[in-house]
Amino acid sequence: MTLTRRRLTELLDRHGVTPSRALGQNFVVDPNTVRRIARLSAVGPGDHVVEIGAGAGALTLALAATGAQITAVELDRHLLPVLREVVEPHEVRVVEGDARALDWEELLAPARRWVLVANLPYNVATPLVLDLLDQVPAIERMLVMVQREAGERLAAPVGDPAYGIPSVKVAYWATARVVGRVGPDVFLPRPKVESVLVEIVRRPAPATPADAERLFTLVRTGFGQRRKMLRRALSGQVPAGAFERAGIRPEARAEELAVEDWGRLADAAP
Repeated sequence: MTLTRRRLTELLDRHGVTPSRALGQNFVVDPNTVRRIARLSAVGPGDHVVEIGAGAGALTLALAATGAQITAVELDRHLLPVLREVVEPHEVRVVEGDARALDWEELLAPARRWVLVANLPYNVATPLVLDLLDQVPAIERMLVMVQREAGERLAAPVGDPAYGIPSVKVAYWATARVVGRVGPDVFLPRPKVESVLVEIVRRPAPATPADAERLFTLVRTGFGQRRKMLRRALSGQVPAGAFERAGIRPEARAEELAVEDWGRLADAAP
């Protein structure tokens, strides 16, 4: 129960729809890939799943087959008739809307705990994931397919070449890891980049009790001048004595600090 390349092409042609480059639409047309994503999501009967950018419904069908309750969100009004035709017979709830402007409290009202599973458009993936971590605590887990570079940044540990502001933001709220890679041949149209699957699991509480606004002000400043030592990059924001109180070397650079280190520095330099 899923969409093949041939079936998807027939559906799009019949509805007069072509993939939108502006919306970053690349539809998965390989049944094994969507089944793999559904399996990695570890959802089943009793789970509530929200899928962003459901497209033509290939992944939606694989998720519905697990027995979970699925809410599929799609922005493209031209694509909605295709999505409804494919998934509504399988008791999937279809919602038209922009994921970055939705009333998430209303959307997720039917249940207290949710899992997000999605093939996210490359142009919005990182800010959307970070916004959901910041603002939508009902989403307790995510399995997202994103461009490889973006996924590696989301999941990068301290010291990794991909480690940066998104890595710290994710680590503040959750644990993250890359759980799979996806080549370009499984998409229609075929993208020029590779994709990865990133699993994100929300922590019971943030990684550090430090004030989040203060912490991320320092993070943005530090990574904004990442080639400089922190004593120079953060001059004017962090007094010299704060580094010693936080147990942080003033000669360190931003990419050397884990989220807990940033928290201690924020607490030491209020």
